[in-house]
Amino acid sequence: MRQLSHATAVLALLLATGSVAQAQGDWEMTSDSQAALERGLEWLARNQGPEGNWGSNDLGLVSMGALAFMSAGHMPGVGPYGESVDRALDYMITNAKPSGLLNIAHPRRDMYNHGLSTFVLGQAYGMTNDPRMTATLDRALQLIVATQCEDGGWNYTAARQTRGNDLSLAVMQAKALRSAMDSGLEVPPEVISLAIQSVREHYHPSGVERDAPEADQRQAAGQFTYRKGDGRGTPAMAAAGVVCLQEFGQYDDWRIEKNMEILRELVLQLPETVPRDGRPPFDPYTLYYVGQAIYQVGGEDWEECYPRLRDYLVQSQLNTPSDASSDGMWIAQGHVRGEPGNMYSTAVACFILAMPNRYLPILQEGEIESIRSQFGENDE
Repeated sequence: MRQLSHATAVLALLLATGSVAQAQGDWEMTSDSQAALERGLEWLARNQGPEGNWGSNDLGLVSMGALAFMSAGHMPGVGPYGESVDRALDYMITNAKPSGLLNIAHPRRDMYNHGLSTFVLGQAYGMTNDPRMTATLDRALQLIVATQCEDGGWNYTAARQTRGNDLSLAVMQAKALRSAMDSGLEVPPEVISLAIQSVREHYHPSGVERDAPEADQRQAAGQFTYRKGDGRGTPAMAAAGVVCLQEFGQYDDWRIEKNMEILRELVLQLPETVPRDGRPPFDPYTLYYVGQAIYQVGGEDWEECYPRLRDYLVQSQLNTPSDASSDGMWIAQGHVRGEPGNMYSTAVACFILAMPNRYLPILQEGEIESIRSQFGENDE
């Protein structure tokens, strides 16, 4: 393991002293969005158990809780929610398996939870250089490398197989690997190269064959799909594919713009007036990646889409001061239901609202030239 980079060490110092540059203006973060973020974090803190989890042993959910606090500038032992971050990270580290696997829920959630938890631990390490995370992160990264399938993807269970399962797993590992690289940790280049190839194979053009010449594919519409060749395109997969390519330094890949067309239309069609019913614009998984995709691409996509996404979250948040059980949360949508689902939805919403502060290493400005130079722009 290499030492923490100088830039990340400086970030940790600035976080500790409260000197990190904040959002770039009201167009990114407003007084209302800051207030909504604070209410959301208060809800998360109120509902966190003494062991550090939120009524579930799912390490993916615990990781999202830690990420929500860290994205708002709260580090272990630092800030009003420093203790909450400490407990969540301790729960993750304590429950890591000897193999390095960060999952104690159902085995079908092995690599889903593992990728998300490794990403969050990598961000925490990048912000603090805390040595207690070193061994856990080392084993977690080794497991990602060891379980990469022969086609460059990953399966739900932590085992190397011939073919990976779907793009939702690849994006989890992409975030984990990029988080490690941003924090100064070593990642085998062949793992990244094979993953890039696999992600591109999830792209499905419309009206032409998947193996059609690149020039023909560029002329057609298309988007990333759940599995290779199945044509199941969703906003979540469009965003996930964009995030994967961005994380791996493929900033100019033509597939990014094809999928951003879909995401721009999705976000800009959101209504400006929203009922305060606790329901965010999308399920948490989709929201998590749509927000990151528009941030990473930046420019007009970020400037046009983020305010609409932010304002929808602000308006939809439950504001019930007389009922502490619901005040400040966003209601569960998608596959995760009940109290764990409400926690997931609230943590993701807080993460999106906090993104303009750029506290996390992975949200620092600028493209990573070392990644670009190592893996190139496009293999076609």
